[in-house]
Amino acid sequence: MVRLVDGKAVAARVYANLRGERPLTLGILIVGSDTVTDAFVRAKERAAAGIGVTVLRASVPETASTNQVIAALNELSADVDGLIVQLPLPSNVDTDAVLGALPPEKDVDGISPHPLVRPPVAEAVNEIVRESGVATKGLRAVVVGAGRLVGQPAARLLETLECTVTVLQKGDSLDSLSDADIIVSGAGQPGMITPEHVKPGAIIIDAGTSESSGKVVGDADPRCAEKCSIFTPVPGGVGPIAVAMIFKNLFELANRS
Repeated sequence: MVRLVDGKAVAARVYANLRGERPLTLGILIVGSDTVTDAFVRAKERAAAGIGVTVLRASVPETASTNQVIAALNELSADVDGLIVQLPLPSNVDTDAVLGALPPEKDVDGISPHPLVRPPVAEAVNEIVRESGVATKGLRAVVVGAGRLVGQPAARLLETLECTVTVLQKGDSLDSLSDADIIVSGAGQPGMITPEHVKPGAIIIDAGTSESSGKVVGDADPRCAEKCSIFTPVPGGVGPIAVAMIFKNLFELANRS
């Protein structure tokens, strides 16, 4: 029988363990805007309000130059304990340069060149695996997507959990999913993983989010859950846990200072 991961319940346990000596402030830098980005930011703001963290938004036009984005980041950094650069950035902005300007001691996403914390989605995957009691050593894991926030950190995590890891990039065949014990997806392609791709008893951790018919949906067709031992729905699965891990990282970084 499938176990549907209740991301809100897992997140609540993470929040319950957060401890700090003073009120904290989280800064979010947004370049341009779309439905999915807005949903992500609102989720962070709701979570922050629930634990007494102040959120400061800094919005920059999509047409801004790299230097303008970095200037906005530096200005925001002076007023906050933690920083998020909401990805992806527009193609006209040098993402590496912007992340290179992100102070590691305030980088709650763990995506600056020398991060002090692990990326929240990797923390969420680790928490799901830990809570589920899965013995990961020797399992075959396939990560769909090689992005900075999901694919790359998830692959590194699964390697530390002693899985055999394959990373699929855009355009790669999904045939290798058919013998995967664990699938972590962050491609942002609605319903791209179908039941035909999944073997019975597989674990799907769906961190891919995109818009379809005005709704936020995942990479895995919900029907995949019928074949899985563990399945994370979208919304309500990985998302709330990853948001909680942002604040876990915020408190950890603030407590170091």
